Amino acid sequence: MTKDIKIKSVRKKIASLDKRKARGGWLFVLPFIIGFALIYLPIVVDSIYYTFCNVKIGGATEFAKGEMFVNYKAVFTGSDFVETLIKGLTNMLFEIPMILMFSLFMAVLLNQKMAGRAAFRAIFFIPVILSTGIMETIGQSDILLETMEGAEGGVEGGASEESSSSQIVSSMDVENLFANMSVGQGLVEYVAQAINNIYDIANRSGVQMLIFLSGLQSISPAIYESVQIDGASAWETFWKITFPMISPMILVNAIYTIIDSFTAGSNVVMRYIDQYKAESSEINGEIIASAMAWVYFLIVLAIVGIFAAIFSAFVFYQKKD
Repeated sequence: MTKDIKIKSVRKKIASLDKRKARGGWLFVLPFIIGFALIYLPIVVDSIYYTFCNVKIGGATEFAKGEMFVNYKAVFTGSDFVETLIKGLTNMLFEIPMILMFSLFMAVLLNQKMAGRAAFRAIFFIPVILSTGIMETIGQSDILLETMEGAEGGVEGGASEESSSSQIVSSMDVENLFANMSVGQGLVEYVAQAINNIYDIANRSGVQMLIFLSGLQSISPAIYESVQIDGASAWETFWKITFPMISPMILVNAIYTIIDSFTAGSNVVMRYIDQYKAESSEINGEIIASAMAWVYFLIVLAIVGIFAAIFSAFVFYQKKD
């Protein structure tokens, strides 16, 4: 009888502790909720409303009663949005595996015991800080300047030479490296593209690397000690222990990378929408651009949902009793 009473009291303490943590969590996000409800939510509602409106000659807007989806039809028929979207999705399919593999590789290295480990972690996270706010704006301005200079060089016939010389390796170099292996041309081009984009990949891997590091450090050392006693090699330990244990972090990083790739300022779809809004000669140009943004948002949401639904079935969650 006394044992049951003790068990019930312990459960009540745990439940009350969970409730206090939940209240603390809501208190922590309360400023964001208030700011979103008062500032961002009205803007979002107005943006959705304007996509179903038409602009009159005087600049006033009216709800398109007869043709509610006329602006959405213009997105798919009167612009190059679909072609740009396909290009953006293709770039995403190439970039996300590169970023995940690089960040996981660096996290495994930085998780080893070595001198200056904290300094190396800070060095790899510095690009994340520099790629935000005004630094990102300056970087994009430099990219636009380089693009304009490259276009001017193309008129004189020197753009192709400059673009080829700026590459670290070419497909021919990788093909010569894998000459004695049965490697397809598609994989060769993928590896060459990854090497040539290593700077951008490293810049976008800082957050993912920290998440992987937290996952690696949460694995109990007793598990590694037990597999070492059983005689498992480092390769077997990684694939049988480390990789399954950090699979939840892989899912989180994949979703984060997808959203970050879709919303980056250098994304081709984002740049196309901004350019269409700025250069459109149509009266409803800004409204059509808003419709493009919402179509893009729904596509991103669908991709994230499908990816999470498929890959969550392969995620290993450790049971803690």
